Amino acid sequence: MITDTSAIAAGATIAALQVQSLLDPLDNRILLCHALGLSRVGLITQSELALDQDQAARFAALVRRRLDGEPIAYIVGQREFFGLPFEVNGAVLIPRPDTELLVELALERLPPRGRVLDMGTGSGAIAVALAHTRRDAEVTALDVSADALAVARRNAAANQARVAFLQSDWYAALDGAPPFDVIVSNPPYIASGDRHLSEGDLRYEPAGALTDHADGLSALRIIIAGAAQRLKPRGWLLMEHGYDQSAAVRQLLTEQGYTDVQSWTDLAGIERVTGARTH
Repeated sequence: MITDTSAIAAGATIAALQVQSLLDPLDNRILLCHALGLSRVGLITQSELALDQDQAARFAALVRRRLDGEPIAYIVGQREFFGLPFEVNGAVLIPRPDTELLVELALERLPPRGRVLDMGTGSGAIAVALAHTRRDAEVTALDVSADALAVARRNAAANQARVAFLQSDWYAALDGAPPFDVIVSNPPYIASGDRHLSEGDLRYEPAGALTDHADGLSALRIIIAGAAQRLKPRGWLLMEHGYDQSAAVRQLLTEQGYTDVQSWTDLAGIERVTGARTH
């Protein structure tokens, strides 16, 4: 068993480094592929390849970053979402599998040649997945962060997805825009002071995309308050939220006069997305 990254030295084989690792096997394999420029199949077919000094140093540096807590996605600069590759860096959240539920629900409700808005797009994962799947749709995505939008634009180009990007503090830049059939959002919803913000991968992700620095519902309130006037009649608003926020979000929607208010569960059985329709 490797007990220190200094033990990752020239002459070690790919096979040995997969057996003797400080990391989770999947993390270790991803970092080996990244350090050596190999595919997963390549690790198998070249398992007896011995690392040279540069390769060993490169791999050791990556392992150290992971041991220090840096997310795998930031180390390799990429994460898959909805079957597509997305560039990620410290300017954007790392896309989560749970958020694919939001995409699926939006796709089910988006009419032919429909218009959809993604609010707080970050890496562009939701908007790009929608535009890639529905080539007929008109997809608009906004974010207040110029750095995030730069990442999102690169992801749209890399995945050949047609998305119109706007720098906007929520609805501010949308005055005069035609109404949408569907509005989706995965906004900051972690309450200020939540212990999760100081644990795991979240320590490395942009705080402004994770927390509203309040009770976790302030961004959701803004989205709910402004969506009705920007949706077509019977249009859908769909929002991702925290594991314990579904009842509060349903109440906010009901109080604002939305209809068909409901929540949907993720793969873990947690109510992860709540939505409703306009009149």
